[in-house]
Amino acid sequence: MPTRYKVPPELQVRVQHQSVRSTAAKILHSAGVPVAEADEAADVLVTADLRGIDSHGVSNHVPLYIEYYSTGALNPRPNWSVSRETRSTATIDADKGLGIALGRRAMQMAVDKAKDVGMGVVTMSNSGHLGAVGHFSMIAAEQDMIGMTMTCGGMLMAPTFGAEARFGTNPIGVAAPANKEPAFLFDAATSSVAYNKILLIERLGLPVPAGWLTDEKGDPIMEETEVPPLGKFMVPPVGSTREIGSHKGYGLATMVEILTALLSGMQPSMVEGYKPGAPHRNYFAAYDIAAFSEVDVFKENMDQMLRTLRETKPAPGEERVLYPGMLEHEAEIDRRANGIPLHHEIVTWLDTKASVIGAPALERS
Repeated sequence: MPTRYKVPPELQVRVQHQSVRSTAAKILHSAGVPVAEADEAADVLVTADLRGIDSHGVSNHVPLYIEYYSTGALNPRPNWSVSRETRSTATIDADKGLGIALGRRAMQMAVDKAKDVGMGVVTMSNSGHLGAVGHFSMIAAEQDMIGMTMTCGGMLMAPTFGAEARFGTNPIGVAAPANKEPAFLFDAATSSVAYNKILLIERLGLPVPAGWLTDEKGDPIMEETEVPPLGKFMVPPVGSTREIGSHKGYGLATMVEILTALLSGMQPSMVEGYKPGAPHRNYFAAYDIAAFSEVDVFKENMDQMLRTLRETKPAPGEERVLYPGMLEHEAEIDRRANGIPLHHEIVTWLDTKASVIGAPALERS
């Protein structure tokens, strides 16, 4: 997001990432989540914060997950199982387990299958929120594979020309390793914007940019507006209007629904409708580069492509050209050294929860 939609310095507290990870894990464990799964979930959230993906980090999600555990929307100790499997594929029933706590296992299963037969695909049904899907794609990239992750759940996006929500934000994450250049990491919703970014903007008291939302009738709002009450707006597909390409985002969202929900044996999200903590359907794929070409050659070619993109002459008024993954890499270097900038309200919430369970307060940078 543009700098304007980040937590401004006067409202942020810089905290050490190790401290945030430890506190988040202990809070999740206090809700009944086993230690290993709580640690894994906290790592996913803090990695998002480190990479500058504030909308999918600790701030928006630890309080929400605690609420979902308290209402039974999430199962803290799921009896997840593999319901169908071949050498290259598997289908997992997550038993309402938190997606970010189980996602590494699913992607590693895909990676292991790819090592065996060149490609592995694992679908996961009936899970909780999967968070920043690119996190799981990077698990494959770090093992010399191309990773792809997708998820669907909830009900917020209207199809092109539609006046009713039919999809969640249906994000796609793809990661590929390079040699000297930071890895390629694409992680984006197929809607105009991820809902969690709207929550972040609302917390900051800022207006929503033009084209991010539709009104409740499905008409795109093409000027800045305050965040409407939930239920009084939807998000359009990427492109916002048919004239500038919303049919492409709509098509991608439908593709995600097919590969996550239908392929895992579940009904599409739109049939189930929306409810808090609605089950997610997920897709994890790993492509073993060595099965297609020499890994070193692939990484050298990635370096050449990414460097060429990075060195492209910028348009007038622009400082530089980026490629997906650059900003995340730079943010991680800064935040590991200088702390994660969290809104003071979430720092207070985390400290209060930590005090209740006997954990130390967050360590400030």
